[in-house]
Amino acid sequence: MIRFKKLFLISGMLLVTGAGFAQKSRKPRQPNILIIVSDDHAYQAIGAYGSKMMATPGIDRLATEGAVFSNAFVTNSICGPSRACILTGKYSHINGFKDNMSRFDASQDLFVKRLQKAGYQTAWIGKMHLDTKPQGFDYWEILPGQGHYYNPDFITMTGKTVRRTGYVTNITTELAEKWLASRDASKPFCLVVGHKATHRVWMPDLQDLGRFDKTTFPLPDNFYDNYENRYAAAHQDMNIEKTLRLGYDLKVMQTSDIMGAENYNRMNDEQKMTYSAYYKKIEKEFISKNLSGKALTEWKFQRYMRDYLSTAASLDRNIGALLDYLDKTGEAQNTLVIYLSDQGFYMGEHGWFDKRFMYEESMKTPMLARFPGVIKPGTVYKDMVMNIDIAPTALNLAGLPVPKEVQGKSMLPLFKNTEHHPRDAVYYHYYEAGEHSVIPHFGVRTQRYKLIRFYQIADKWELYDLEKDPKEMHNRIDDPSYAAIRQQLRQQLDKLITTYADKEAAAILLKEQQGAAPGMNAR
Repeated sequence: MIRFKKLFLISGMLLVTGAGFAQKSRKPRQPNILIIVSDDHAYQAIGAYGSKMMATPGIDRLATEGAVFSNAFVTNSICGPSRACILTGKYSHINGFKDNMSRFDASQDLFVKRLQKAGYQTAWIGKMHLDTKPQGFDYWEILPGQGHYYNPDFITMTGKTVRRTGYVTNITTELAEKWLASRDASKPFCLVVGHKATHRVWMPDLQDLGRFDKTTFPLPDNFYDNYENRYAAAHQDMNIEKTLRLGYDLKVMQTSDIMGAENYNRMNDEQKMTYSAYYKKIEKEFISKNLSGKALTEWKFQRYMRDYLSTAASLDRNIGALLDYLDKTGEAQNTLVIYLSDQGFYMGEHGWFDKRFMYEESMKTPMLARFPGVIKPGTVYKDMVMNIDIAPTALNLAGLPVPKEVQGKSMLPLFKNTEHHPRDAVYYHYYEAGEHSVIPHFGVRTQRYKLIRFYQIADKWELYDLEKDPKEMHNRIDDPSYAAIRQQLRQQLDKLITTYADKEAAAILLKEQQGAAPGMNAR
């Protein structure tokens, strides 16, 4: 009997040991990837970037628990093209989606397709804005076009459009958590969450109405910019004084475009009642002031800031909620989270709202990342990174080869603090002619300098010394003291145009060399 018990005990120990060996020898599951993409979110409005405009505890968690990128840039500051760059890891002229009038070719190579083949569960939920049927995703539920803030429609995988009651930022998060809860937990996932916020016309969640009404925001130092020696800046149509509409944007003065009819008319009676009561009060105050001139312009600036930041409050809250969900489900430790906007945005700098330009507030985008055990909490990355770097980073993280056609660089060596070769310059090209009268342009940015070539509508060059002139007020293209810098930047620009195979930009510069267009010294 004792002998039998000894044999049973030994057998049990072998089983336990065997089970432990099997558990240790089992290949660990690949890391999950969560990419959160907002729309038109300014880094100037995020606490982790030093902003005092509002508290952003949800987004700031990524900085304290991970890293903030102080030099993250987009290749083309416009909504759809930015998302196309994220999916392909390639510039707009290569992936074919140059402006919002384009249609994205989803049949091309996308990083999510490669993850999918490698066993990842992939999904895109929320705003996609690529005017195409998604490919490379096991699941998707997306907003049609820009989508709406209230009671938004979602296009489902069946092809049917479903209207969901509520506020779009909350609904997008709820759908993302629902998918995470229902997926096959034995497989790694790659989820892209696309938020509509903070896109125009900045309609806050009901609970955030009036959040900043007692706050007076200081005017940016260059709010009343006179655009001296900057032709393109002088000819834009995206200024708060003239372009922001009282009804459409600021929700006062009952006109046919109050709150943007396509948005306001989607509300149910209860939502309309709350919204109308709030903005009627604002309108009454506005009428009583009888404003004009600078007083009117500055009133518009305050209303813009209050609506924009109130809309951003829900975005931040929902990002925090999604991070909480990962924590509660135990997925946080094995998940790379990247948050970025599709581009930067103006918060009154140069007197503007919107984006598009290669100037800092537009070209530079917020980007933060958390990856426990890999990214050291509280890290600030100063290396220049781009939105095209997300695709190779995801592939690299999954242990997959990065196709040579991908133009971005994996950030994983930066995260792991291994051999990393930072960029000495980044390339930019904006194509869309007409919208807000922004002139198409391309250029190069180094850590200190920026050289821009405007074309098509006007052939102009601009050069900025970002160390001495961080707000880009002084175009140094004709300054003799910058002649050597100008030549060096031109050589870097030519090199990047060749590297990224931008034939259109190359042709423009070739014509210039042949004398068909003004040279670098032309104003």
